[in-house]
Amino acid sequence: RREQARLKASVVEEDTEEWQKDPHFTGLERVGGVDLSYVKGDESRACASLVVLSYPALEVLYQDCRMVAVSAPYVAGFLAFREVPVLLEAVQRLQQEEPQLQPQVLLVDGNGLLHHRGFGTACHLGVLADLPCIGVAKNLLQVDGLVRDELHREQVRSLQRSGETFPLTGTSGKVLGMVSCRLATYNNSSKPLYVSVGHRVSLDTAVRLVRACCRFRIPEPIRQADIRSREYLRK
Repeated sequence: RREQARLKASVVEEDTEEWQKDPHFTGLERVGGVDLSYVKGDESRACASLVVLSYPALEVLYQDCRMVAVSAPYVAGFLAFREVPVLLEAVQRLQQEEPQLQPQVLLVDGNGLLHHRGFGTACHLGVLADLPCIGVAKNLLQVDGLVRDELHREQVRSLQRSGETFPLTGTSGKVLGMVSCRLATYNNSSKPLYVSVGHRVSLDTAVRLVRACCRFRIPEPIRQADIRSREYLRK
């Protein structure tokens, strides 16, 4: 908890890059995605995957998949201490070996500020890597009074047009993230995404970029990282 609080003090919840302030993200050329896929039946071994995609074409420019040992135990609310070290190693490896391909922003399969103590995996990785970072979760983390009840499900159903959103406001009054239904009607699916700030990005920019990176329900950088890590495990 002390370490989380120390690192949380470094989180920047606003745009820090010029491309973020442009309506069309002019100047953004590389978007990264990370994923960790575990060996079935073995929670101590996983494939850590980092991909970098071109923007706006969303073509894979770089991929790094390798087996890693995950030593820290899983503790609810502290997942980042288990997963971020190996993801950070992948980012640092890229920075050393192919610095010209360093992503200008990272999309993380998980939460940022939408977290029990306001410091999820996307915040943790963003602060340690010192990169703009966005959390993209497939399920609602029920914190600060947020619940996946009938009212929430009705709000999701009401997002009829692709690209609509609504804020996730906790009982504290703080907006913790945004529900985005970009391509929610794809294959008749109404499953939303839960987008939250990780580091060095505003919530509005985070939502706009996640939308812009979606060909399917999941943003392409995260989707490609997941596909490649699972394929690596299969091989």
